[in-house]
Amino acid sequence: MTIDTAALVRLMSWLSPAFPVGGFNYSHGLEQAVAANLVADRATLVSWLETLLTQGSAWNDLVLLAEAWHRADAEDDLLEVTELAEALAGSAERHLETMNQGGAFLAAAANWGEGTSHGLGPRAALPVAVGACAAKSGLPLEASLAAFLQAFVSNQVQAAQRLMPIGQSGGISVMSALEPLIGEVAGHAAASTLDDLGSSALNAEIAAMRHETMPSRIFVS
Repeated sequence: MTIDTAALVRLMSWLSPAFPVGGFNYSHGLEQAVAANLVADRATLVSWLETLLTQGSAWNDLVLLAEAWHRADAEDDLLEVTELAEALAGSAERHLETMNQGGAFLAAAANWGEGTSHGLGPRAALPVAVGACAAKSGLPLEASLAAFLQAFVSNQVQAAQRLMPIGQSGGISVMSALEPLIGEVAGHAAASTLDDLGSSALNAEIAAMRHETMPSRIFVS
């Protein structure tokens, strides 16, 4: 995987914590998982994230991003993948999370002008928004997938730091441990099709559904 400096800088901008998509508001069900003691320390957090990356919602998001990238690059219609991404949100809060962030991403990416003209409406699921804008800006697919996945993991680690005694050193060690897997999964996703969609991360899906019934909570999802 190679990427030129300009593309790298743009991906770093678009998928950094400073990009105004509001990712800090969402835990992706992690808050409920911590409350249920499914995630309690560094080891269980790493295991939880590995499952999401390889056989859960994060993997599906990468497949959707890749499909949106290919369709936008070929000037094909994005309606099917847009509707599919929205339908695959497994709970009301997951739907809110991906649609709100996707809409915010599209609005912020518009600052880069015609290079992000994507053929989407004002709102789309986050992976579709990122994939379409990346293709229209000439950003390479595999690098876009890796940056998207790294941003997801980073946001999950930041949520964990607010939910459990893992600290900054523990959070960094989680990022370091998952770095090889992020690259590997991004490479697989770059060659994926919609036939590769599928999730078996049942505990994560149930946690996302149960989150909305928590008596008190920090995060929206």
